[in-house]
Amino acid sequence: MSTAAIPDDPQIRERFSELKPALTAQAAVIEADRCLNCFDAPCTAACPTHIDVPGFIKRIASGNLRGSAVRILDANILGASCARVCPVDVLCEGACVMVRQNRKPIQIALLQRHAMDAFWEAGERLPVKSAGAKKLRVACIGGGPASLACAAELCRQGAQATVIERRELPGGLNTYGVAEYKLRAADSVREVEMIRGLGVEFRCGVDVESAAALDALEAEFDIIFLGLGLGAMQRLNIPGEDSEGVMNALELIAAYKTGHLRELHGTVVVVGAGNTAIDAANAAKRLGAETVYMLYRRSEAEMSAFEFEYEHAKQEGVQFMWHRVPMSIKLDPDAHGRLLLYSVQVKQANGQFEAVPHSELAVTCDLVVPAVGQSPLTELLGKLRGVEVKDGRILADRLTGQTGNKRYFAGGDCVNGGREVVDAVAGGKRAAMAMLKAAEVADA
Repeated sequence: MSTAAIPDDPQIRERFSELKPALTAQAAVIEADRCLNCFDAPCTAACPTHIDVPGFIKRIASGNLRGSAVRILDANILGASCARVCPVDVLCEGACVMVRQNRKPIQIALLQRHAMDAFWEAGERLPVKSAGAKKLRVACIGGGPASLACAAELCRQGAQATVIERRELPGGLNTYGVAEYKLRAADSVREVEMIRGLGVEFRCGVDVESAAALDALEAEFDIIFLGLGLGAMQRLNIPGEDSEGVMNALELIAAYKTGHLRELHGTVVVVGAGNTAIDAANAAKRLGAETVYMLYRRSEAEMSAFEFEYEHAKQEGVQFMWHRVPMSIKLDPDAHGRLLLYSVQVKQANGQFEAVPHSELAVTCDLVVPAVGQSPLTELLGKLRGVEVKDGRILADRLTGQTGNKRYFAGGDCVNGGREVVDAVAGGKRAAMAMLKAAEVADA
């Protein structure tokens, strides 16, 4: 497995240019010098992985880029991708003391990216934390950020970790589901390769959904970490949803990131208004769709996407249809190969959505993209003996990630219901530390 498995398509690269260009070396030093190096820094407290933000910025200011990157990676093994995808406005940068002084916050994400880019370009390797080998063997099911963070920490501490992923490449949504203008799939796989260099074993294309497969893992490993993420996108449950020309948001994003979709045309309707829906709508515009609508059952103020994501979509030319619910999808009899998406306007009454009379609208379109959230992996979760599940989420100790079955730990979206990459990293690392501590107690 290598970045060569990800096609380098010049057309996709051009259409999905990055939202924020990297800082130059001079600009990075100037920005780093603005940092007040706060004691008990609020930016560090606001980061779920508690990166020493003043510490890594101070090293950039002094020209020690490798030291800066290592400081980042010690806290967050996916520091490079998090520098690109974190909603820093509501995390570290939003907590910057500069904001309280009505000044521009330190550009923490761009400085973090600057240090990590220099680390990659220099061909640096991350040192292990402990040379002493430990007998602990851990299987991490799922190849996303939670499992990667867990496995990396275990191997850096001398334990053995194996990541088991059902798809061709690890990385989870970082590889397959994050918009290319935020994080390139090749950059995600590059992080995976760094983690492999720590001694982590990867088994890709392996499905462990059967009870027999779980039994085999329990026989081979001491502990199993569940970094399962979430399941498929939820269905709209309307007539015509299985028509050709309907592709959910994660399928759309994965298709162009892996080279299977290079161009769109005509009109695209995205159903939903979360961050993934925004990513899909922006992608449709960049892939060539002339018109992109986002259809949402609630109001503008109630959309779940971050405000900066919403502003970006408007800048891309995405149009919004509020208070509308899709009712059916049919083939357009007057336009070969096109679809008619029927929707009605709705209003809320006593917590329920009611159709507004005579509000039906038919939109002729070429692609319908459902983006109404992901479902939990209900079937697999039901086969985990002793692991409690509530509302589709694994119940795990908040501090350790341990489940009701002492041999099973969990972290990431399968526990928190779907948050940020950095939250998954934090959960995976916490679980690894708890496993190591438990193993030390058992060996004492």
